[in-house]
This record gives sequence, structure tokens and C-alpha cells, in this order.
Amino acid sequence: MKSAAFFVSWKTQYNDNNQDTEYREHTMANIAFIGLGVMGYPMAGHLAGASHNVTVWNRTTQKATDWAKKHNGEACNTIADAVKDADFVMTCVGADRDLDAVFAAEDGIIANAPPTAILIDHTTASAGVAERLAALAGERGQGFIDAPISGGQQGAENGALTIMCGGNDADFDKARPVMDCYGRAVTLMGPAGSGQKTKMVNQIAIAGLVQGLSEALHFAEQADLDVSRVVDVISKGAAQSWQMENRSGTMIAGEFDHGFAVDWMRKDLGICLDEARRNGAKLPVAALVDQFYGDVQDMGGRRWDTSSLIQRLRKK
Repeated sequence: MKSAAFFVSWKTQYNDNNQDTEYREHTMANIAFIGLGVMGYPMAGHLAGASHNVTVWNRTTQKATDWAKKHNGEACNTIADAVKDADFVMTCVGADRDLDAVFAAEDGIIANAPPTAILIDHTTASAGVAERLAALAGERGQGFIDAPISGGQQGAENGALTIMCGGNDADFDKARPVMDCYGRAVTLMGPAGSGQKTKMVNQIAIAGLVQGLSEALHFAEQADLDVSRVVDVISKGAAQSWQMENRSGTMIAGEFDHGFAVDWMRKDLGICLDEARRNGAKLPVAALVDQFYGDVQDMGGRRWDTSSLIQRLRKK
């Protein structure tokens, strides 16, 4: 990995109207990115595109090699090699058990990244694992931010993700310019675990919205209405939502390869329901929709996107 320093500062300059404006300045950072799935691959690409020095590791070595060739980065055979000189380590893997494997193992991130490194996890996982890893990183002097993301593959590719962060102010201020490379809204929500809890809120809201939209479209179909025309009308009123705007057309067409998979949504809802049992929240709709997604899995829709709930209603 090339030598790089990283700093953030605020400067004031005057524009043509003699009004002072602030802007953020930074030099290149050494960044390790662990996990090059449908989200991580383009996210790491945005970091390389911003002239950071990026090393990558992926469980499938060929994917890391392909990424490095495309983005003029460096692919490593081990996590330890990828993180040894990193100012920032970003992760985007599958679930709690994957995080324990890449962070806490002897050849993992915490044991091999520099004590000055800030570790940023973009995985959607439990708040408990975020709190535990933050404590382990803190014992070595490393910063840790749980930073789950929303916006799907399209948001990752366009550099327009919403990022919900848990950590301390100092680490967040250093890390935010890096996350700005692929985030349109990067917000500190509170201490470690707060990012994951905020992502749970996001998934709970989505579950109810998609089920409601599915039922509405199904009702319109059964009522022999022009469904596309119905959507055009009601989307101009209080029923409008991101899901309606971005998914109603593909739902009507029966196309379900446009986003977050049912398997992953069930994983996320399981995390939400576990947390609700701990904090006493009541989630009757989320629990019901989780069961509905189970029905979709049984129909063969494990890799369909989350809008496929409508297919369950269409099933004769």
C-alpha cells in the first residue's frame, strides 16, 4: 500500500457575492475494503475514484483481483495484509458471524490494523455485535463506527447511499469525508450500536410499506382497473412513497430482480424482532410480513427483491 496521510480541515473562501463559504479539504487515505458483494464492489470503486489508496479482500479471490485490475487498486490474499497500513478499514459482509470472523480472529482486522485506524462496518447486523466489536477495537485504541446503509445496489453504484452511523463524534468527523464518497446522507445517530438500531427502524418501515403497496396493487388488479393509471393518480396524493415510485411498475410487470433479496430482508427482520424482544417494542406488522416473506421463499423467491410480496397475493 502506498504511503498516505489523511486530514480534514475547514477553510473559508469568498465567492463572487463576497459571502464566505466553508469547504472540506482532505488528502489521500490508505483504505482497506473487506467484502466486495453487490454493495461493497461499487462502494470501494468510489473510494478509488476519489484518489484514495484502496486495498481489497474478498472471500472469493477472483472478485478482488478483478476489482483491483478495474480500479488500479491492490488485491490481498489475507485480511491481515489488506489492513496492515490502513487509516480506515471498511467492511460490508453478510451477518454477525461473518463480522466476528473478519474482525475478531487472530488474522482479522482488529489484531492487524494499526492502533490509529478507524474501522467502519457497513454490514446490516445486530446492535449487540456492533457494541462488542467497538469495545474490542477500543482496547487497541482503534475507532469503530457501525454504519449500515440503505439505498440498494443502485444507490451503491450511484454513490447515493443513506448511511446511519453509531460511534463517537471524533471518529465520525474523521470518517465522514471518506463515507461521503458513496453516501448522499451520512448521519451520526448516537453511540456504538445506534446505526444498527436506526437501520432496524428503516427495515420495519419498509416491510409495512411494501405489504401495503402489494395489497393495493393486487386489489386494483382484482377490481379490473388500469393499475398503472391508478398508480399515476394516487402517487400524486398521500399514498405516494419511494416504493410506489420505484417499484410499482416492476411489481405490475412481475419483475423482481431490481433490489434487495427476500433472503436478506428476512435476515434483517429477524434482527429487528430479536431487538424488539429485548427492548419491549411491539412489532405485529413486521412479524406478520416476516412470515409472508417466508411464504415467498417457499414459492422459490429467495432471491427475488422485496417487492415480490405481491406474488404471494397473486398465487391461486
